[in-house]
Amino acid sequence: MQVRIVGTGRAVPAERLTTRSLEERLGLGQGALEAATGVLERYVCSAESQIDLACAAATLALEEAGLDASAVDLIVGGCGVPYQPLPATAPLVMQRLGLADGSAAAFDVNSTCLGFLTAFETAGRMIEAGQCETALVFSSEVASRALPWQDAPETAALFGDGAAAAVLRKAKPGEGKVAASLMRTYPSGWEACGIGSGGTRFDFRKEQEAFAAHSLFHMDGKELFRLTSRHFNAFVAALLERAGWRHGDVDLVVPHQASPFALAHMARQTGFAPQKLVDISARFGNQIAASMPFALDVARREGRVATGMKLLFLGTSAGVSFGGMALEV
Repeated sequence: MQVRIVGTGRAVPAERLTTRSLEERLGLGQGALEAATGVLERYVCSAESQIDLACAAATLALEEAGLDASAVDLIVGGCGVPYQPLPATAPLVMQRLGLADGSAAAFDVNSTCLGFLTAFETAGRMIEAGQCETALVFSSEVASRALPWQDAPETAALFGDGAAAAVLRKAKPGEGKVAASLMRTYPSGWEACGIGSGGTRFDFRKEQEAFAAHSLFHMDGKELFRLTSRHFNAFVAALLERAGWRHGDVDLVVPHQASPFALAHMARQTGFAPQKLVDISARFGNQIAASMPFALDVARREGRVATGMKLLFLGTSAGVSFGGMALEV
């Protein structure tokens, strides 16, 4: 797929919340949550909305690309949890960026934590098919709205709020490409993590107690670990084979920031050197679908991404799914 990234951006809320302050607030021993999660701090929304974060990240991505928002003719949102069930988040982002009615298409895709990759691939294929010229893809998450602080603080403390965006255009020969993308799903782990309410599963008018009980995030870390340990290496091998890359060809791995411990396990399991992984999870927490493009923007702005490099995006999501993309830049 002859597509390239011409700009990226990221945004966090104003409030920074340390794990030490959470331990004090929850009456836990000093260092208890840090030891359980490895996360030192994260940012949480108070006055900001999911749309605010998305637009802030998108504006920075457009600035880096040297483009006005009016140049965009496709916006794809890839958020794990949308602003609301209906309509999609992307049209509201389009409006807030100042695009005129009818000037672009705007819609969402959802593959939970892999939403950015799905949005990227969808936009890339539309660019390649000539259906659009300039695409804005974004993931924006307010994880702090549905965390189980009372029942599972060691799970809640893994997460943070944030957004990231990328601007995509058609690549000329030698300007890079998507060498391969792959997703594989294991629905045997469907109940391992998720938020049950907000769709049609529970009727709020008839099942208010059940609706409330399933309105917070839950996670069975042992089941996720079991699936990942059993299948992830074969998935990575299949992705590399599809790209025509060898393991040693990969210059940088941009993973979903599930947790510091999960990234350390990924490095051990896949055999990639830890210094090849972009790991920002201790500073920002798990930002759901925004974590991967957020890590990409950090790496680009820190000078870790250069022309000619081969980047490997890797992640897992609720479902359970594994996803990845091999990108030549």
